[in-house]
Amino acid sequence: MESSSLLAHGWLWAFATVFVGGFLTSLTPCVYPMISITVSLFGARDESSTRARSMALATAYVGGICVMYTTLGVSFALAGRAFGTFMSSPAFMVPIAIFFLLMAASMFGAFDLSLPAEWQARLNTVGGKGFGGAFGMGLVGGIIAAPCTGPVLASVLAYVATTRSMFLGGSLLFTYALGMGVLFFVIAAFAVSLPRSGQWMEVVKSFFGIVMVVAALYFLRNVLPALARYGSRDTSWLVLHATLLVVGVGIGGLNLSFKYSQVAEKVRKAFGVTAIGIGAFGLLGFVLTPKQNGGPLAWIHGEQAGIATARSAHKPVLIDFYADWCLPCKELELKTFSDPRVKELLGQFVLVKVDCTEDDDPQVVDTKKRYHAATLPTLSIVDADGKPLHTIDHFVEPDELLEQLRRAL
Repeated sequence: MESSSLLAHGWLWAFATVFVGGFLTSLTPCVYPMISITVSLFGARDESSTRARSMALATAYVGGICVMYTTLGVSFALAGRAFGTFMSSPAFMVPIAIFFLLMAASMFGAFDLSLPAEWQARLNTVGGKGFGGAFGMGLVGGIIAAPCTGPVLASVLAYVATTRSMFLGGSLLFTYALGMGVLFFVIAAFAVSLPRSGQWMEVVKSFFGIVMVVAALYFLRNVLPALARYGSRDTSWLVLHATLLVVGVGIGGLNLSFKYSQVAEKVRKAFGVTAIGIGAFGLLGFVLTPKQNGGPLAWIHGEQAGIATARSAHKPVLIDFYADWCLPCKELELKTFSDPRVKELLGQFVLVKVDCTEDDDPQVVDTKKRYHAATLPTLSIVDADGKPLHTIDHFVEPDELLEQLRRAL
């Protein structure tokens, strides 16, 4: 299945994004306990060890990380239906958002976060020497790094769950793990020492803190209508929020820390983080707001009402099965339905939306079954009498949809 808003910009962009995300998370403090272990594991301080053997051990170690994360990706893709339902539940989303905000506060220096020393010591004993030991250590490596990588990883897994594609879920998480593994290949090749903490570390941590704040607000869009409406395609909106972001960076939102700064610098940090957060979320709202070329499309909500209208108007029907938590569904609105050519041709169709946010509703289940809408998004093109003509069960580009629509006329 090829359903993915992330993939809407191309495979290379999608996998490069998660690869870079994995690499950046490997630079966070929670990964540091793993470095001293791997220096010894790869034989970096053993004069009898060769660079080739060190690289081979690093490959086994990173392979363990990849297996663990790939398994997570496939699991979340398989659990997509249940996870998607949770994504619209305040009881599930609000605690997730609070967790993200707490993790962001840790990144900003409000408090330190790491696994208890006793847990780390026990995890460090997993495996043993040799390639099997390196692989076993890699399997638990992600657990040791969890306090810092968890929120970033959760964002990727949340996205994977909405795609419900085992291939996409597994391959994206495999690529994410490879990004994390770059640091360990460098250690194996050059036996580098632990990087010194400095200003660069505060910038990296604060950057991830901002990402977590925006992620929390994004997930809350599903349960807070005010956040869902926060966006506009106006140029003034874009300029305002871009300015806020730049001002926030300028006054110290990234480079200052709450932990070691004086009171005045902490205030600057707070204002900077707030400005960057609002600016970044506003820019996200700009991107997620569909372009209004000639006004919004006239959708009928409900399959029965839509088919009745189509029969009286003698027009074919396009049924859009969507959910509030479905990212590819939002991408359809943003990119495909807003295309001027698509909007013009859709004027010859009766447009129907079926809300599958609560997909345990008996009527929704029955409608999805009749139109073979097993995944989201699904577009069903039917004739004026309700007879299915064609079904699209993935995110579709404008050109592909235009071709299918023309066949129905």
